[in-house]
Amino acid sequence: MPNSATINPRIVEALYCEALLLADEVREAFALPCPPREAAAEAGLSETLETGDEPERIALSSEGLRTTTRMMHAIAWLLNQRAFIMGEISQFQLRRNGRLSPLLRHSDVAQLARLQPEIVDLVETTQRFYDRLLRIDGRWRLRDDVQPSAIERLRERIERRLAS
Repeated sequence: MPNSATINPRIVEALYCEALLLADEVREAFALPCPPREAAAEAGLSETLETGDEPERIALSSEGLRTTTRMMHAIAWLLNQRAFIMGEISQFQLRRNGRLSPLLRHSDVAQLARLQPEIVDLVETTQRFYDRLLRIDGRWRLRDDVQPSAIERLRERIERRLAS
């Protein structure tokens, strides 16, 4: 997409670095504890959590999947932006494949209530990050719908000169 006031290579790189850091935090936060098999067997535990912790484990797993999916979509969008900036894909390819889904499910409030406050904060941080990317993408697409690309403007100027 052409140079825009809403996004440029530095913004894309900064967002990409932020996304990678958030994704790493998400991976660490949602990794289920897994004690060694011998210690778990001696304590009468399964390999992950006790049976009484089932609702918490389900909440952790489902929110972990939602949050991880959200971050992977964000990273994929940013990688497409980087590829376009570096000239590896065309504007057509970016517009066709570089879309963020506004329908990505937000977290379930009941599930979040079962999680530790630090994890809830991380989930909300990823939601705010994704929402920010959605706003940038929306403004950028709106701007592109209104203004022709640089190639289209150049073609129009050439056609005007040839016509006169």
